[in-house]
Amino acid sequence: MNLPESFVNRMKEILEEEYDDYIRSYDNQRMYGLRVNTSKISLEEFEKLCPFEIHKIPWIPNGYYYNGNEHPAKHPYYYAGMYYLQEPSAMTPASRLDVQPGDTVLDMCAAPGGKATELGIKLKGEGLLVANDISNSRAKALLKNIELFGIPNVFVVNETADKLLTYFEEYFDKILIDAPCSGEGMFRKDPSIISSWEKNGPKFYAKLQREIIVQAARMLKPGGLLLYSTCTFSPEENEGTIQYLLDQDAQFELVELKGYEGFDNGRPELANGSKELSKCVRIWPHKMEAEGHFMALLHKKGEMQVNGFNDTNYKIVKADSDILEEFLNRISMEIDRNYIEVKGQRVFYISKYMKNLRGVRFLRSGLLLGEIKKNRFEPSQALAMVLKATEFDSIINLSVNDNRTVKYLKGETLDVSDIAVKRNTGWQLVCVDYHPLGWGKLSNGTLKNKYNVSWRWQ
Repeated sequence: MNLPESFVNRMKEILEEEYDDYIRSYDNQRMYGLRVNTSKISLEEFEKLCPFEIHKIPWIPNGYYYNGNEHPAKHPYYYAGMYYLQEPSAMTPASRLDVQPGDTVLDMCAAPGGKATELGIKLKGEGLLVANDISNSRAKALLKNIELFGIPNVFVVNETADKLLTYFEEYFDKILIDAPCSGEGMFRKDPSIISSWEKNGPKFYAKLQREIIVQAARMLKPGGLLLYSTCTFSPEENEGTIQYLLDQDAQFELVELKGYEGFDNGRPELANGSKELSKCVRIWPHKMEAEGHFMALLHKKGEMQVNGFNDTNYKIVKADSDILEEFLNRISMEIDRNYIEVKGQRVFYISKYMKNLRGVRFLRSGLLLGEIKKNRFEPSQALAMVLKATEFDSIINLSVNDNRTVKYLKGETLDVSDIAVKRNTGWQLVCVDYHPLGWGKLSNGTLKNKYNVSWRWQ
């Protein structure tokens, strides 16, 4: 691989006698990983159902390697939100942030959603996940992945860090910053990153990272935890950025991260020499079956305060309420009617922790339940993905080997006259091996396809 000379010289200084091992790692095949959505399926059940050859990633509780010749993104289980495809080292930051149900959590640079989906799973439907990305197009991909994973308690935002700060100062229990970076740790995975590095290298990104981390630090409550990560080796972007925050804000201190035998300590000598920086973690591709990564976990000193619930009184006009209630009565999942909001035709289930955020650019506030159209309610794709098969009163369950499964995902009308259902007409929750995929409308044994057009199998 044609690595930039300045990069090579710096890596020789950093790695010294390990440099040759690092260079040889470029001859190794990249590793492919998937992370199981444990809100939808247990690891034991997934291992029984999984059609691919997999083996555990030892430092990720719900992570597995798979063969790069497989195509897990072209499988019905992927469309059921049962797993997320993610590079193994990139799974590490979200696995090391101790998110608990009921926390308020910010994923600062969240797209396309690899880390946000894991944080959302940890919340178990309680608390609030604010997932932000400054790019609108990337935020749309983020929203899709969050909905695919069935995470209801979300606020998907498209804002700058300084704008978020005006609304969320000292609001979050936990914050994850997977910072935009020069990407040196991904050169083997994607050599095209090298040309981007040559245009905008470590100095460019270090300036951006320091602005982000200082603003995010002010959004963290006293007593909260902030995890900072990059996929680069650059000391300016890693230890240098962490030391910058510590110099700027005396409330912060580094915390030891849960380790693994292949993890390397941070390198104080690459910054100001403070021994505290050894609490950071470096992941090297010549020491682990993964690409390069850096992490630091910080604690904000002080006593944490508990967020109060949203006291907004949402009002639904009676006509809308009757139509909506008729459908919601078919669902056994608990839905607090006090937190349902109708905006125009669209119906949302809002997190109890949401604030009044007028003026913030966002793509989704809470769970989109569906739309009220001409005296009828049409449930959303997002609602289908949140539900379990046992939580709707009539389902059509297809086997993964049934050719109708892929036909459904392609948007085709299905003959399902051979399948026993609890309701012979109307809305059906369509499942693959009892894992929801989307909606269909049944009439005389024919299922009219209601699968989300933009999600269809191509």
